[in-house]
Amino acid sequence: MIFAVPEDFSAQAKNNLEQALKFAETTADAAEELFDLNLKTAKAASADAMKQIKALTAAKDVHELSSLQTSFAQANTEKLLGYGRAVYGWSAEAQGELGKLVEAQMAEINKSVAAALDKAAKSAPSGSEFAFAAVKSAITTANQAYDALTKAGRQVADMTEASISTAAGAARTKKAA
Repeated sequence: MIFAVPEDFSAQAKNNLEQALKFAETTADAAEELFDLNLKTAKAASADAMKQIKALTAAKDVHELSSLQTSFAQANTEKLLGYGRAVYGWSAEAQGELGKLVEAQMAEINKSVAAALDKAAKSAPSGSEFAFAAVKSAITTANQAYDALTKAGRQVADMTEASISTAAGAARTKKAA
C-alpha cells in the first residue's frame, strides 16, 4: 500500500527540520562560546590568584600588605566587571541569533496558516466568513502580542546593557580616584 504525502506537508516538514537543525546548531555554538569564555576566565583567575598570593606572602610590612590588598581588590573588581560584560555580550548575541530564528519560524508559520485559511475559506460553505474572520483576527492579535513582548524584551536588554555600562564606568571612576 502506497501513501501519497501531500507536497505542502512534505515541504513544511522539511522546513521544520531545517529550522530545528539551525536552532540546535546555534545553541551548540553559543554553549561552546560560553564554555570557552569560562575556561579562559578560570585559567586567568587561577594564574592571577597565584601571583597575588605570592605577592601577599612577600609583603615586608602591614602597609605594603594593605596596599597590595587594595590594588588586588580593585583589579579583581575590574576583571569581574569585564567577565560580566563578556557574559552579557555572549548572551545578547545568542539571544539575537535565536530571536532571528524564532522570528523567521513565526513568519513562516503565519504565512502557512494564512495560506491554509485562504484555501479553506474558498471551499467553505456560504456564511462561514465570520468564523474565518475571527480566526484571522485572533492570529493578528497573537502576532501583535508577540511583537509587544519582543519589544519589551529588547527594552529590558537595553536597560541591562545601560546598567552594566554604568557599573563599569563607576568602577573605572572609583579606580582612577
